[in-house]
Amino acid sequence: MQIQASHCVVTGGAHGIGRALCEGLAQRGARAIVVVDRDLSGAAEVAKAVGGTAVEADVTNEAQLRELVADAVERSGPIDLFCSNAGIGVWGGIDAADAEWDRSFRVHVMAHVYAARAVIPSMLEQGRGYLLQTASAAGLLTQIGSAPYAVTKHASVALAEWLAIEYGDRGIGVSVLCPQAVRTAMTQGLAGGGVAGVDGMLEADAVASCALDGIESERFWILPHPEVAQYVERKATGIDRWLAGMRRLRARFGGLPGLPE
Repeated sequence: MQIQASHCVVTGGAHGIGRALCEGLAQRGARAIVVVDRDLSGAAEVAKAVGGTAVEADVTNEAQLRELVADAVERSGPIDLFCSNAGIGVWGGIDAADAEWDRSFRVHVMAHVYAARAVIPSMLEQGRGYLLQTASAAGLLTQIGSAPYAVTKHASVALAEWLAIEYGDRGIGVSVLCPQAVRTAMTQGLAGGGVAGVDGMLEADAVASCALDGIESERFWILPHPEVAQYVERKATGIDRWLAGMRRLRARFGGLPGLPE
Protein backbone atom coordinates (compact mmCIF):
# COMPACT_ATOMS: atom_id res chain seq x y z
CA MET A 1 0.00 0.00 0.00
CA GLN A 2 1.46 3.33 -1.05
CA ILE A 3 0.37 6.20 1.17
CA GLN A 4 1.85 8.94 -0.99
CA ALA A 5 -0.83 10.46 -3.23
CA SER A 6 -3.54 8.33 -1.58
CA HIS A 7 -7.08 9.31 -0.60
CA CYS A 8 -7.61 8.48 3.09
CA VAL A 9 -10.45 8.54 5.61
CA VAL A 10 -9.83 8.41 9.38
CA THR A 11 -12.64 7.99 11.90
CA GLY A 12 -12.07 9.18 15.44
CA GLY A 13 -9.69 11.61 13.79
CA ALA A 14 -10.00 14.57 16.13
CA HIS A 15 -7.95 13.19 19.00
CA GLY A 16 -5.42 10.59 20.11
CA ILE A 17 -4.33 7.94 17.66
CA GLY A 18 -6.77 9.21 15.02
CA ARG A 19 -5.29 12.69 15.06
CA ALA A 20 -1.77 11.23 14.92
CA LEU A 21 -2.79 9.06 11.96
CA CYS A 22 -4.02 12.13 10.08
CA GLU A 23 -0.81 14.00 10.80
CA GLY A 24 1.29 11.01 9.75
CA LEU A 25 -0.69 10.58 6.52
CA ALA A 26 -0.07 14.23 5.66
CA GLN A 27 3.65 13.87 6.37
CA ARG A 28 3.80 10.85 4.04
CA GLY A 29 2.16 12.71 1.18
CA ALA A 30 -1.48 11.62 1.19
CA ARG A 31 -3.31 13.75 -1.37
CA ALA A 32 -6.67 13.89 0.44
CA ILE A 33 -7.48 13.25 4.11
CA VAL A 34 -11.01 13.13 5.51
CA VAL A 35 -11.04 13.69 9.28
CA VAL A 36 -14.18 12.12 10.76
CA ASP A 37 -15.35 12.63 14.33
CA ARG A 38 -18.41 13.43 16.42
CA ASP A 39 -16.38 16.41 17.63
CA LEU A 40 -16.62 18.63 14.56
CA SER A 41 -14.55 21.47 15.99
CA GLY A 42 -11.75 19.05 16.86
CA ALA A 43 -11.96 17.44 13.43
CA ALA A 44 -11.86 20.88 11.80
CA GLU A 45 -8.73 21.78 13.75
CA VAL A 46 -6.97 18.62 12.58
CA ALA A 47 -8.22 19.04 9.01
CA LYS A 48 -6.87 22.59 8.89
CA ALA A 49 -3.47 21.39 10.12
CA VAL A 50 -3.21 18.58 7.55
CA GLY A 51 -4.95 20.26 4.62
CA GLY A 52 -7.86 17.85 4.82
CA THR A 53 -11.64 17.91 5.13
CA ALA A 54 -13.56 17.67 8.40
CA VAL A 55 -16.76 15.63 8.60
CA GLU A 56 -19.03 15.27 11.61
CA ALA A 57 -20.36 11.72 11.87
CA ASP A 58 -21.32 9.03 14.35
CA VAL A 59 -19.58 5.81 13.32
CA THR A 60 -22.41 3.74 14.81
CA ASN A 61 -24.83 5.30 12.31
CA GLU A 62 -24.54 3.34 9.06
CA ALA A 63 -26.39 5.95 7.00
CA GLN A 64 -23.92 8.64 8.08
CA LEU A 65 -20.94 6.46 7.17
CA ARG A 66 -22.39 5.68 3.75
CA GLU A 67 -23.02 9.36 3.16
CA LEU A 68 -19.52 10.45 4.13
CA VAL A 69 -17.97 7.77 1.91
CA ALA A 70 -20.14 8.80 -1.05
CA ASP A 71 -19.26 12.47 -0.50
CA ALA A 72 -15.54 11.70 -0.21
CA VAL A 73 -15.57 9.68 -3.44
CA GLU A 74 -17.46 12.43 -5.27
CA ARG A 75 -15.08 15.09 -3.98
CA SER A 76 -11.69 13.34 -4.29
CA GLY A 77 -12.19 10.09 -6.19
CA PRO A 78 -11.92 6.51 -4.94
CA ILE A 79 -10.84 5.96 -1.33
CA ASP A 80 -7.51 4.19 -1.08
CA LEU A 81 -7.29 3.79 2.71
CA PHE A 82 -10.08 3.73 5.30
CA CYS A 83 -8.89 3.87 8.92
CA SER A 84 -11.73 2.70 11.17
CA ASN A 85 -10.24 4.03 14.36
CA ALA A 86 -12.92 5.24 16.79
CA GLY A 87 -13.03 3.56 20.19
CA ILE A 88 -14.37 3.95 23.71
CA GLY A 89 -13.57 2.72 27.22
CA VAL A 90 -16.25 0.72 29.02
CA TRP A 91 -15.66 -0.67 32.50
CA GLY A 92 -17.16 -3.59 34.38
CA GLY A 93 -17.58 -7.33 34.24
CA ILE A 94 -20.54 -9.45 33.21
CA ASP A 95 -22.62 -7.19 35.46
CA ALA A 96 -21.98 -4.14 33.27
CA ALA A 97 -25.24 -2.58 32.12
CA ASP A 98 -26.72 -3.87 28.87
CA ALA A 99 -26.49 -0.34 27.51
CA GLU A 100 -22.73 -0.37 28.05
CA TRP A 101 -22.35 -3.74 26.35
CA ASP A 102 -24.41 -2.48 23.43
CA ARG A 103 -22.44 0.77 23.17
CA SER A 104 -19.16 -1.15 23.13
CA PHE A 105 -20.43 -3.56 20.45
CA ARG A 106 -21.68 -0.71 18.29
CA VAL A 107 -18.40 1.24 18.41
CA HIS A 108 -15.89 -1.62 18.41
CA VAL A 109 -17.67 -4.03 16.08
CA MET A 110 -20.59 -2.64 14.12
CA ALA A 111 -18.76 0.59 13.23
CA HIS A 112 -16.15 -1.55 11.44
CA VAL A 113 -18.89 -3.55 9.75
CA TYR A 114 -20.62 -0.37 8.57
CA ALA A 115 -17.32 1.07 7.31
CA ALA A 116 -16.56 -2.09 5.35
CA ARG A 117 -20.05 -2.16 3.84
CA ALA A 118 -19.71 1.47 2.80
CA VAL A 119 -16.25 1.39 1.26
CA ILE A 120 -15.55 -2.13 -0.04
CA PRO A 121 -17.86 -1.99 -3.10
CA SER A 122 -15.99 0.99 -4.58
CA MET A 123 -12.64 -0.59 -3.66
CA LEU A 124 -13.63 -3.75 -5.51
CA GLU A 125 -14.59 -1.68 -8.55
CA GLN A 126 -11.17 -0.05 -8.68
CA GLY A 127 -9.45 -3.35 -7.88
CA ARG A 128 -7.59 -2.06 -4.85
CA GLY A 129 -8.01 -0.52 -1.42
CA TYR A 130 -6.89 -0.85 2.17
CA LEU A 131 -8.64 -1.12 5.54
CA LEU A 132 -7.08 -0.37 8.92
CA GLN A 133 -9.05 -1.32 12.02
CA THR A 134 -7.86 0.02 15.35
CA ALA A 135 -8.47 -2.76 17.86
CA SER A 136 -6.24 -3.37 20.89
CA ALA A 137 -3.85 -5.87 22.41
CA ALA A 138 -6.95 -6.73 24.46
CA GLY A 139 -8.37 -8.21 21.26
CA LEU A 140 -5.52 -10.72 21.13
CA LEU A 141 -5.12 -11.23 24.87
CA THR A 142 -7.83 -9.84 27.18
CA GLN A 143 -8.57 -6.81 29.35
CA ILE A 144 -8.51 -7.08 33.11
CA GLY A 145 -11.25 -4.86 34.52
CA SER A 146 -13.48 -4.71 31.45
CA ALA A 147 -15.37 -7.63 29.99
CA PRO A 148 -17.17 -5.46 27.38
CA TYR A 149 -13.88 -4.03 26.14
CA ALA A 150 -12.12 -7.41 25.96
CA VAL A 151 -15.01 -9.18 24.25
CA THR A 152 -15.70 -6.51 21.64
CA LYS A 153 -12.03 -5.99 20.83
CA HIS A 154 -11.74 -9.75 20.23
CA ALA A 155 -14.69 -9.43 17.85
CA SER A 156 -12.99 -6.53 16.09
CA VAL A 157 -9.88 -8.63 15.45
CA ALA A 158 -12.05 -11.53 14.26
CA LEU A 159 -13.83 -9.27 11.79
CA ALA A 160 -10.50 -8.00 10.44
CA GLU A 161 -9.37 -11.62 9.95
CA TRP A 162 -12.58 -12.43 8.07
CA LEU A 163 -12.21 -9.39 5.82
CA ALA A 164 -8.58 -10.27 5.05
CA ILE A 165 -9.55 -13.82 4.09
CA GLU A 166 -12.62 -12.80 2.08
CA TYR A 167 -11.08 -9.91 0.12
CA GLY A 168 -7.31 -10.39 0.30
CA ASP A 169 -7.17 -12.01 -3.15
CA ARG A 170 -9.38 -9.30 -4.64
CA GLY A 171 -7.02 -6.37 -4.18
CA ILE A 172 -8.07 -5.26 -0.70
CA GLY A 173 -5.53 -5.23 2.12
CA VAL A 174 -6.39 -5.33 5.82
CA SER A 175 -4.40 -4.47 8.91
CA VAL A 176 -5.47 -4.52 12.55
CA LEU A 177 -3.75 -2.20 15.03
CA CYS A 178 -3.32 -3.77 18.49
CA PRO A 179 -1.44 -1.52 20.93
CA GLN A 180 -1.31 -1.75 24.70
CA ALA A 181 -1.30 1.50 26.69
CA VAL A 182 -1.23 4.72 24.64
CA ARG A 183 -1.14 8.24 26.10
CA THR A 184 -4.60 9.49 25.11
CA ALA A 185 -7.72 10.79 26.83
CA MET A 186 -8.73 7.17 27.46
CA THR A 187 -5.70 6.53 29.68
CA GLN A 188 -5.60 9.99 31.28
CA GLY A 189 -5.38 9.68 35.04
CA LEU A 190 -4.21 6.05 35.00
CA ALA A 191 -0.79 5.84 36.60
CA GLY A 192 1.53 4.30 34.05
CA GLY A 193 -1.45 3.26 31.94
CA GLY A 194 -2.71 0.85 34.58
CA VAL A 195 -2.52 -2.87 33.91
CA ALA A 196 -2.14 -2.25 30.16
CA GLY A 197 0.96 -0.18 30.85
CA VAL A 198 3.12 -3.05 32.12
CA ASP A 199 5.25 -2.75 28.98
CA GLY A 200 5.24 1.03 28.95
CA MET A 201 2.93 3.71 27.63
CA LEU A 202 3.50 4.92 24.07
CA GLU A 203 2.74 8.31 22.60
CA ALA A 204 -0.01 8.45 19.98
CA ASP A 205 2.37 9.64 17.26
CA ALA A 206 4.64 6.62 17.81
CA VAL A 207 1.65 4.28 17.51
CA ALA A 208 0.44 6.04 14.36
CA SER A 209 3.90 5.84 12.80
CA CYS A 210 4.01 2.10 13.54
CA ALA A 211 0.53 1.73 12.03
CA LEU A 212 1.48 3.53 8.82
CA ASP A 213 4.68 1.51 8.51
CA GLY A 214 2.58 -1.63 8.87
CA ILE A 215 0.13 -0.47 6.23
CA GLU A 216 2.91 0.34 3.78
CA SER A 217 4.43 -3.12 4.30
CA GLU A 218 0.94 -4.71 4.33
CA ARG A 219 1.27 -6.51 7.67
CA PHE A 220 -1.97 -7.84 9.15
CA TRP A 221 -1.04 -7.57 12.83
CA ILE A 222 0.43 -4.21 13.76
CA LEU A 223 1.87 -4.44 17.27
CA PRO A 224 3.41 -1.18 18.56
CA HIS A 225 4.32 -3.08 21.75
CA PRO A 226 6.34 -6.02 20.33
CA GLU A 227 5.96 -7.97 23.58
CA VAL A 228 2.36 -8.69 22.58
CA ALA A 229 3.53 -11.20 19.96
CA GLN A 230 5.32 -13.16 22.68
CA TYR A 231 2.23 -13.15 24.90
CA VAL A 232 0.06 -14.41 22.06
CA GLU A 233 2.53 -17.23 21.42
CA ARG A 234 2.50 -18.18 25.10
CA LYS A 235 -1.29 -18.12 25.10
CA ALA A 236 -1.46 -20.36 22.04
CA THR A 237 1.07 -22.90 23.28
CA GLY A 238 0.00 -23.06 26.93
CA ILE A 239 -3.44 -21.62 27.56
CA ASP A 240 -3.80 -22.92 31.13
CA ARG A 241 -0.43 -21.52 32.16
CA TRP A 242 -1.28 -18.24 30.44
CA LEU A 243 -4.61 -17.98 32.27
CA ALA A 244 -2.86 -18.62 35.58
CA GLY A 245 -0.42 -15.83 34.77
CA MET A 246 -3.28 -13.47 33.93
CA ARG A 247 -4.93 -14.28 37.26
CA ARG A 248 -1.69 -13.34 39.00
CA LEU A 249 -1.62 -10.09 37.01
CA ARG A 250 -5.20 -9.37 38.05
CA ALA A 251 -4.30 -9.98 41.70
CA ARG A 252 -1.35 -7.62 41.34
CA PHE A 253 -3.52 -4.80 40.02
CA GLY A 254 -6.67 -5.65 41.95
CA GLY A 255 -8.85 -5.46 38.86
CA LEU A 256 -8.29 -1.71 38.72
CA PRO A 257 -8.86 0.25 35.49
CA GLY A 258 -6.05 0.07 32.96
CA LEU A 259 -7.54 0.01 29.49
CA PRO A 260 -5.25 -0.02 26.49
CA GLU A 261 -6.15 2.35 23.65
